Amino acid sequence: MTEYGRGQGSEPWHPEDPLYGDGGWGGQQPHVGHQPAHGGQQHYPQQPQHQDYGDWGHGQQPGYDQQQYPQYYSDQQYPQGGGEQQYHQSGGNQHHPQGGGWDGTGTHTHMPYPPDPGDPYGHQAVAYGGEQPDFYQTEDAYPPPEPPARRRTEPEPRETDWDPGPDQGEHAFFAGDDGEDPDEEARPRGRAARRGGGKGGNGGKGGKGGKKKSRNGVACLVVLLVFGGGLAGVGYVGYTFYQNRFGAAPDYAGDGTGESVTVEIPKGAGGYDIGRRLKAAGVVKSVDAFVSAQQQNPKGNTIQAGAYILRKQMSAASAVQMMLDPKSQNNVMVTPGERNAHVYAAIDLKLGLATGTTKGIADKQYKTLGLPSWANSDSEIKDPLEGFLAPGTYPAAKGMKPEAVLKAMVTQANEVYSRYDLKGKAASLGLKDPLQLITVASLVQAEGKTHDDYRKMAEVVYNRLKPTNTETNQLLQFDSTYNYLKGQSNIHITEREINSNKDPYNTYTNKGLPPGPIGNPGEDAMKAALNPTHDGWIYFVATDGENNTEFAKTYAEFKQLRDKFNDSTGN
Repeated sequence: MTEYGRGQGSEPWHPEDPLYGDGGWGGQQPHVGHQPAHGGQQHYPQQPQHQDYGDWGHGQQPGYDQQQYPQYYSDQQYPQGGGEQQYHQSGGNQHHPQGGGWDGTGTHTHMPYPPDPGDPYGHQAVAYGGEQPDFYQTEDAYPPPEPPARRRTEPEPRETDWDPGPDQGEHAFFAGDDGEDPDEEARPRGRAARRGGGKGGNGGKGGKGGKKKSRNGVACLVVLLVFGGGLAGVGYVGYTFYQNRFGAAPDYAGDGTGESVTVEIPKGAGGYDIGRRLKAAGVVKSVDAFVSAQQQNPKGNTIQAGAYILRKQMSAASAVQMMLDPKSQNNVMVTPGERNAHVYAAIDLKLGLATGTTKGIADKQYKTLGLPSWANSDSEIKDPLEGFLAPGTYPAAKGMKPEAVLKAMVTQANEVYSRYDLKGKAASLGLKDPLQLITVASLVQAEGKTHDDYRKMAEVVYNRLKPTNTETNQLLQFDSTYNYLKGQSNIHITEREINSNKDPYNTYTNKGLPPGPIGNPGEDAMKAALNPTHDGWIYFVATDGENNTEFAKTYAEFKQLRDKFNDSTGN
C-alpha cells in the first residue's frame, strides 16, 4: 500500500475523514480543526480506533444517525453542506457537486433506501448501494482489517456457582445494576449484539449481566471478609496492648506443687535472666511476674549466682522468697583462703557422693580441668589444684559430676588471674614464675587478719626472701605452712615439733617459699601481693592470738610483741 498523499493509486482512508459525523456513536465526537485551502476553518471528527463494519460482504453497510457519507477517493474534491470545498492532493483535482446519479462530470446523487421493518436500525439511511465496489479485505480499505490473531473476540461467559437470579429481589449493588458499563460504547459489536439477540445479550442469564452479578457478589463477600478480619485483628492487637501495658503479668498462685526442680543461676545474671530460667524450668508462669516480685521484695536484689532447689508452678513472690532462703541453695561456696581439702568434702556432700570421691577425681583429672601451663611446675606440690579453686559460689546439685564443679572453679580462677600481668609482676618482685606469686598471695591470705594487714604481710614475705636478710636468714617461719602440711589449724605449736619436721612445706626448716599455694587466695590478698608496702616490716605477731596482728622491723621489737602474745594467751 502506498503512503497517503503520494497521488499513486487508491489512497487509504484518512483519520480525519468526515466519514464519522457527530451522531455516529450517539454522542458528540471531538473534532480536530483544519484550515482548508479555500474558505473558513473546517472541523473534522476524530476517527475512533476500532470500528465494526457490519455485513460488507453483502455489499451494503448501514449508516449512522441518518447521515450520508460520500464515497472517498484520493485526489478529489468533495462538496460539504451544499458548498464547494477543495481538498488539494498531490494528484489531479476533480470536483463533485452534490446531486443525483452518475454523469460525465463524475457527480453522484445518493438515493436513500426504504427502511427495513425487521431491522431496528432501519430508520437510518444506507450509506452505500450494492453497486458500489467492495474494498473490504483489500489494500484500498481503511482501516485495513486486523489479522485473525489480533481480532478481539468476545470471551465465553463463565458459569458461576452462585446466581440468585433476576427475580430474587436482590439489591442493585449485588445485582450489578449500577448503570451502564463505561466501556459499553467503546466495545465492538456485531449485528446480533446490536439487535439484542443471542446468548451474548445483556438480557440472558448467561450473558454479561449475570457475569457482573456473580463477580460483584463475590467481590462484596471478599470485602466483608477482609473488613471483618481486619476488625478482629485490630481488636486482638488492642487487647494485647492493653494487657501488656496495664494488665497484671500472668502468675501462678501458691507455693507450688510437690515436684522439685534445680535451677542454675549464672554469675552476673539480672532479674530478667533469672526470670527466663525459672520460667523455662516451670517454676514461674512469666518473666514479668518474677521481675515485679523481685523488685517488690526489699532483699530481692541480693539473690546470688548458684543452684537453687525450687518447686514447679510457684507464685513469683514465693519463688523470690525461697531463693533468699539459704536452705534452697544447692551450692558449694569457696571462701577466701579456704584449702582444697575442705572444698572437696563440700562437693561430695552436695552431690551426695562418698567421702573422698571428688579428691580422687582431682588427683587423676587435674590436667583436664583447664589449669594454666605454669600451675604445676614443682614436682613436690601436694595438690596441683591448690590456689586455683577461686572463691565464689558454684552450683552443685545432685546429678552433676564433680569434675564439672571443679572445672567451673578453675575457669573462674583463670578469669581473675588473667586480669593481672602475673609474669611481669613476678619478675619485678624477684620471683621465678606466676605460681610463686599465687603462693605469696595464699600466705598473705592465711596470715593476715584484716584488709589493712595484707600489704604489710606481703612486705614481710618479700623482705624475708631477700638474700640480704640476716634476721631470719631467708626463712619465712610461718605456722600456716606447717598447719597446711599437717591438715590442721593450730596456733599452739612447739618449737621442737616444728623443727623436727623436714617437709618441703615446713618454712621453719626450709628456706624460701613452699612448693605451691597453701590455700585459695581472695582478690584482696592477690592485690596486696602485687603491691606490698615498703616500710621495712620483717616481723609480725597476732598478739591476741586471733585477730589483732602487730608488725615490727627489728628483732628487739619482735620479742616485745611475743611477750605480749604469751601474756594474752597464757603461754
